[in-house]
Amino acid sequence: MHTDYPSSLNAWLERIEACHPAEIELGLERIRCVAERLAIDLGESRKVLIAGTNGKGSTVTMLDSILRAAGLTTGVYTSPHFLRYNERIRINGDEAGDQLICAQFDRIERARGEIELTYFEYGTLAALLCFADAKPDVLLLEVGLGGRLDAVNIVDCDIAVVTSIALDHTDWLGNDREQIGREKAGIARAGKPLVCGDPEPPECVVSQCAQQGVPLWVRDRDYGLELDGSSWCWWGTGQEREPKRYESLPQPELPVINAATVLQVIELLGLEVTAAEIAEGLGNARMTGRMQRVSLPEGPCILDVAHNPEAAAYMAGWLEQHPVSGRTLLVIGMLADKDIDSVIEQLGGSIDLWFPVSLEGTRGATAQRLAAPIKLMNGQVQAEYARVADALADARRLLEPGDRLLVAGSFVTVTQALLTLDENASN
Repeated sequence: MHTDYPSSLNAWLERIEACHPAEIELGLERIRCVAERLAIDLGESRKVLIAGTNGKGSTVTMLDSILRAAGLTTGVYTSPHFLRYNERIRINGDEAGDQLICAQFDRIERARGEIELTYFEYGTLAALLCFADAKPDVLLLEVGLGGRLDAVNIVDCDIAVVTSIALDHTDWLGNDREQIGREKAGIARAGKPLVCGDPEPPECVVSQCAQQGVPLWVRDRDYGLELDGSSWCWWGTGQEREPKRYESLPQPELPVINAATVLQVIELLGLEVTAAEIAEGLGNARMTGRMQRVSLPEGPCILDVAHNPEAAAYMAGWLEQHPVSGRTLLVIGMLADKDIDSVIEQLGGSIDLWFPVSLEGTRGATAQRLAAPIKLMNGQVQAEYARVADALADARRLLEPGDRLLVAGSFVTVTQALLTLDENASN
């Protein structure tokens, strides 16, 4: 490694954060130029790009789990991370080590010359370099923001996935589902399937696919699911649109509607995966911060990054389907640029006691901002908190037998809660 470059991953991350004035700068010209200089060759790996407003992470997780249950090798790139940057790059389920990531940053730094790269562009190139060396059977690449102009879209995919299309990141992607759908569908390639988990895709997605020769699979039209108590059935089609069906599948810990999309992608990959391997993979799929269950001494705790109305509606539905004998307590912290009022409205009927907390930084919303709409709908606010750790401690103190605790609203909130729980467990 060049002697002028950092020797630790933390030092590298500080360096690349300072390298570009903007946290986000959409566009492919810079990263594509550096990728060409690096001569990144992803070889024979099948490449799946996953975009969407909600459900990207759980779709990636279930795909990865099923493929590995079938004995296939995988490379996974996701963002953001919770506790360690290494979470973003995984090869066969294992996080990339500090030394490996540092070596890739070193290669990128030597290749980029005068080209400025964003933090996300550095990370994307580092992941692709790792995968070029490892040569996994399947690459699962999660889009960071939007699709068409996201750094990941320098990769020509074999299958594109758009999990859902809703209003989020409107400053970057547009103010309606037509504009946002157009951006997300921009990851598709002519002649390669696009699997859409949104049962009512905007018209622009359908017309764009038709114009560009992209075969389109839409949930509830070309594939879907039938719930049957504790199990479910999947129906869909293979590569030649021939009917396919799987019966009596186990309910995953993650959203089953995303599992339906995952199975359609598995069929279109054309790899040898059995029903037993699908069941095993679904059963093993777990995610940090997505309906993550933690057993505390005081009672059950669920952590979920639900930070927009659609994710909040899913959580509310899940809570209704999984009632408890006692109360539901919620520690919630959100970013100010999210639709706070709608999120709280969606959760309102499910929460007995609220613990709103302020998040630091320019984007953080105050506890007072969160408490206002809660009080307007006559929700019970325990107090307004300056730190997630304080809200979490108070909520745990008030948990009674039969109660459950939720932590939600933002990646920042869940990350701080996880750090606090880790600290408490180690003390």
